[in-house]
Amino acid sequence: MTREAFQQLYDQGPDAVYAVLVAMQAQIDALTARVAELEARLNKDSHNSSRPPSSDGLRRGSRPPRSLRGPSDRPSGGQPGHPGQTLLMVAEPDQRVCHEPAVCAGCGAPLAGGPMDLEAERRQVFDLPPVRLEVTEHRVASCVCPHCQTLNRGAFPPAVSQSAQYGPRLLAQALLLNQWHLLPLARTCQVLGELCGARLSEGALVHAIAVNGQRLAPIEEGIKEAVGAAPVVHFDETGVRTAGRLHWCHVASTRTLTFYAHHARRGRAAFQAIGLLPKFVGVRVRDALSCYDDPSYGGQSALCNAHLLRELVGGWEDWRQTWCLRLIVVLLRLKSAVEAARAAGRLTLDPLVLAHWQQVWRRTVARGLAEHPLPPPTGRRGRPQRGKARCLLDRLAGREADILRFAVDFRVPFDNNQAERDLRMVKVHQKVSGCFRTPAGAASFCRLRGYLSTVAKQGLNLLDALTALCEGTPLWPCLQPG
Repeated sequence: MTREAFQQLYDQGPDAVYAVLVAMQAQIDALTARVAELEARLNKDSHNSSRPPSSDGLRRGSRPPRSLRGPSDRPSGGQPGHPGQTLLMVAEPDQRVCHEPAVCAGCGAPLAGGPMDLEAERRQVFDLPPVRLEVTEHRVASCVCPHCQTLNRGAFPPAVSQSAQYGPRLLAQALLLNQWHLLPLARTCQVLGELCGARLSEGALVHAIAVNGQRLAPIEEGIKEAVGAAPVVHFDETGVRTAGRLHWCHVASTRTLTFYAHHARRGRAAFQAIGLLPKFVGVRVRDALSCYDDPSYGGQSALCNAHLLRELVGGWEDWRQTWCLRLIVVLLRLKSAVEAARAAGRLTLDPLVLAHWQQVWRRTVARGLAEHPLPPPTGRRGRPQRGKARCLLDRLAGREADILRFAVDFRVPFDNNQAERDLRMVKVHQKVSGCFRTPAGAASFCRLRGYLSTVAKQGLNLLDALTALCEGTPLWPCLQPG
């Protein structure tokens, strides 16, 4: 406003000046709130939100990560009882090489052909022999029966179906590099060419992925049924680019089993199509995504407290209110108490200890609710915005049983790290390879990856499992729920 405009406003009297000041104050308040919201959003990273560490970028150099676990009294490095990985000599090596002196170190006379005494000192080198492709030719023979004169002809093995083809061990190594170690198709073929001279094409590798993915269909169904019968299962999902669009990779896993499923949707439609979560009656460990709270689902929920701790850290940095810090202390103290009780061989927490921390939790949440009352009605349709602090507090108050379930039931973990670890390599695949060309390719990856993850969790050799799979006789992992 110009000076003349201010003078005209002033001449209109106090009421006009007051109305303009009220309007300006409302605008200032709105802009201040908007700036605070944008600053809070700008300050979000992996330590105070659900954003992954890979999204922190160069800011990681200026703000080192801070752990909520606290320092340990144990020294760094291997702990007592750790078996170690020292390379030890073997009693019977594959070959021995004797190094004899050629000439005398004193006079230079030749020593070849003279008597030699082997010393007790020996050294061993562990190395790989030269690797090259081994070609096996299969032929069939025919003969005439001397009794009935019938011509009889031998049969090729079922796995030998082409005039020239790659064998199961080579294909198993290709699948291991591509599906487990996440090398792209072209780099997988390049690595195999440099290691053993195999000129495997990308098309042949894609065909092997599709064929062996189909062979795993009954095993995948068995893993799915075993996961669905487990008492505690971790659920999560992550976005994957498929055929140029955003699709989702869903995971349901335990300590020994991993089941992946690919779907175009994220929420209830995907859960219904996959068919696992609607029938599950155990404890589902998950994040706070609302689609997991369908009232038709059975069983119980346990929220991931690692997510909650990051939210509370972000709340303290944004709002500077002590209830955030107190709730962090409650969660960490309860976690330590549960770990101590489990280490002592107890199956439950001391009821007095549990009741004490539950009371502290409720009092702290009640204090936070008092500091953030519900906004008054605005007279317009819809519920007035409660703000992030009030929304978080309402969740803390209404989901107390799901948040503290780890302290009541020792089968339930503190966080959902199992599912996040199982999904982490899916994100690595996206960063390395970019996307899946087709939904069928994404489904084959999920099936193979779930099988390999289950095999790895159960301590089986991945290359042996893939070799048996490429031979058409896949190894079945243990499908006991757990």
